[in-house]
Amino acid sequence: MTDEPGYSSSPCFAHELGAEPALTAAEVSAWRKTARAALIEARLAVPVAERQSVAAEVADVLNRVIDPRPGVIISLYWPFRGELDLRGWMQGAHEKGARIALPLVVAKAQPLMFREWWPGCEMERGVWNIPNPANTPEITPTVVLSPLVGFDPACYRLGYGGGFFDRTLAALTPRPMVIGVGHPGAAIPTIHPQPHDIPMDMIVTGSSAGRLIRRLP
Repeated sequence: MTDEPGYSSSPCFAHELGAEPALTAAEVSAWRKTARAALIEARLAVPVAERQSVAAEVADVLNRVIDPRPGVIISLYWPFRGELDLRGWMQGAHEKGARIALPLVVAKAQPLMFREWWPGCEMERGVWNIPNPANTPEITPTVVLSPLVGFDPACYRLGYGGGFFDRTLAALTPRPMVIGVGHPGAAIPTIHPQPHDIPMDMIVTGSSAGRLIRRLP
């Protein structure tokens, strides 16, 4: 399952967040709320220099698994609440010919939409005050990079709890390659996946040599 073992820092909440199996849906929801809050708090406490180092390691792995050539449409994200800042990699992918998309929240309980981004395009503040492209074309990604709050060895992603990402993946046709990106401290034993949860194709985190987890077929 793990192609490149090792962590740059300990997944410090793994022993605390491992809940008992076979939880009810209500118990899973409550557990995820607690886990999410703890993981975000831990992520925000990571020093900026370490975040930058992890982001550089993640970018190196992305260079091996993604070819940002013309015809490829890559969805990324604007960093929020301690997420890895991959905007340098995003600009580099654009310069190599890929089209770049950023996700936008349209409405509660609805899939995300994607608008094209390029350096210098008009931006506006969206949900959670995150910058979004304004009045640029709506495009459909072939590769999606999604930030992680938490993740497990089966490549399931713990997000912010709105369900936007899973609804989006369920609606996209054809399904894009989906890569979760985050800090190695986001590792937990399981997110207790539910029927609506959709696993990533791979998860990339930072370590001394980069870390790549691929989902088994």
